[in-house]
Amino acid sequence: MTIGTSEAIEILGTISFAISGSFAAMQKRLDPFGVLIIAFVTSIGGGTVRDLLLGDTPVAWMRDVNYCLLILLTSIATIFFKRHIKKFKVTLFLFDSLGLGLFTMLGLQKGIVFGLSPGICVALGTITGCFGGIIRDTLLNTIPLIFRKEVYATACIMGGILYFSLVHFQMKSDLAKVAVIAFIFTLRVIVVRYKLSLPKFGY
Repeated sequence: MTIGTSEAIEILGTISFAISGSFAAMQKRLDPFGVLIIAFVTSIGGGTVRDLLLGDTPVAWMRDVNYCLLILLTSIATIFFKRHIKKFKVTLFLFDSLGLGLFTMLGLQKGIVFGLSPGICVALGTITGCFGGIIRDTLLNTIPLIFRKEVYATACIMGGILYFSLVHFQMKSDLAKVAVIAFIFTLRVIVVRYKLSLPKFGY
C-alpha cells in the first residue's frame, strides 16, 4: 500500500507529538499511565478540535484505531529509551517544533478539502498545530506555550501564509508542504536559540 504525502505527514506528526507529550509528562514525573494520557491528548487534541469545528465526525482518531496504537507504541518506546536521553528539555522542544509544523500543514489541508477560504484554512492549521499542546500544558499545570513569550501560534500563521503564497506562484503542492513544515520548525529553533519574542503586555 502506497502512503500519500498527507498520510505520511499525519503519521510523522502523531509520532512527534506523542514523543513531545511523553517527555513533558516524564518531566513532571508522571507514572506510565499518566505519560500515555498526556501523549494521547497532545497528539489528538488539535485534530479533534478541528474536526469538531468542521462537523467531521466521528473525529479522525475514532475512525482509524491505528493512530491510537501508534501513540501507544510511541509512548512505550519513549519511556523505554528515556534513560539514553539526558536532555529532556531539548528533546521535548525539537519534537514539539516538528509536530507543530506537521500538524499545521494537516489542518491547512483539511480546510482546503472542505473548500474553505485561505484565512479559515490558516486558522484551522493553527488550531491543529497548537491545541494539543495547550491541553497538554493545561493538564500538567503549566502555562501553555501559545500564551507565553515564545513565537508559537505566530509560526503556524506565518507558515500558512507561506503555503498559499508558494502555491499561488505555482510551486508543486507536495514541495510547498515540505517547505512550510521546514519553515515552521526552523523558525521555532531560531526564535528559541536567539531568545526572540513578541511584545508582552501586563502590569
